[in-house]
Amino acid sequence: MKGKIIVFTGEGKGKTTAAFGMALRAAGHGKRVIIIQFLKKGDYGEIKAGVKGIEIYQFGKESFVYRPSKEDYEMAKEALKFAEKKLAEKPFMLILDEINVALSMGLIEIKDVVDLIEKRNESHIVLTGRNAPDEIIKLADLATEMKKIKHYYDKGEEGIEGLEY
Repeated sequence: MKGKIIVFTGEGKGKTTAAFGMALRAAGHGKRVIIIQFLKKGDYGEIKAGVKGIEIYQFGKESFVYRPSKEDYEMAKEALKFAEKKLAEKPFMLILDEINVALSMGLIEIKDVVDLIEKRNESHIVLTGRNAPDEIIKLADLATEMKKIKHYYDKGEEGIEGLEY
């Protein structure tokens, strides 16, 4: 059986959180999960948790990317190459956190992501981030769009430790 392709996208909060929930569930069953975070680096709560069976690798800067630099392109390509290497180890689940954002910014090519997905064998792949391309949605076995109805960011409030990071 081929692994499932799962996509969490949309403007609402919860894409990474949903993926990490799946990782936690899989780890609880003794499964190996590899998470590769595109465009992220930092001491987030999920990094501090250090759950057995979940490996997390970050490829990004600590600041949010609005206009990609040469370094952002290089790190995204490095993350994709690293994902291919890790997929060859046949984890139960490979989570590519914020890969849809990297795609929408043009940091990596859709054909390279599709090639990676096609090499999954029995590994399940989860792709998160806003603006998931139609081609990725079409490949998905499960796609969920998070829709923002209301967020305290809209009132200018800051992110809360433990909720956003």
